[in-house]
Amino acid sequence: MSGTAPRRSAMPTTLLLTCAALGVAGGLLLAPANWLSTVLLSLGNPTLSVAITGLWVLPSVIALRLLRQPLVGILVGIIAGLVIVPFSGYGFYSVITNASWALPAELPFMLVLWRYWKTWMHYAGAAVLGVVYPLFSWEFFHMGSQPLWSQILFFAVTFASCIGATALGILIADRLRAAGVGRR
Repeated sequence: MSGTAPRRSAMPTTLLLTCAALGVAGGLLLAPANWLSTVLLSLGNPTLSVAITGLWVLPSVIALRLLRQPLVGILVGIIAGLVIVPFSGYGFYSVITNASWALPAELPFMLVLWRYWKTWMHYAGAAVLGVVYPLFSWEFFHMGSQPLWSQILFFAVTFASCIGATALGILIADRLRAAGVGRR
């Protein structure tokens, strides 16, 4: 023995395994949601499709709330994206999509260098996502050709979906913590 203390990992194995479990569970939820979203979009009303968009942030919110560690939201999002790859018509773009949904969830905590873990910060990330996603997807959904009421509804439904999924993620994480998951 060399007399040096064993080196501690930056991310303990239990943390990584919990992230993997949350990512796989998220992927199993998002695989059918991905197809459902495609079907809803084919019905011709983009607002139907964005009604479930908040589901893409759900795994990351659960991870961030439960584990309160830097980058777990993005890691869980990437894992969920990898799970979806074989079931999605979008292939590895699913990984990029899930990582991009995880980033706004992680962003409020990143801005304070992961020193504060307040509930309102989860909702701040959801609010940013609920406003930014419709702007980024405006052309994809051809929202410029929609009537004003439909454009407003598109924003409102996306915003509500992100806030609702965040509330659900907080609830799930709190229940998991009460059951002993995520404790160190």
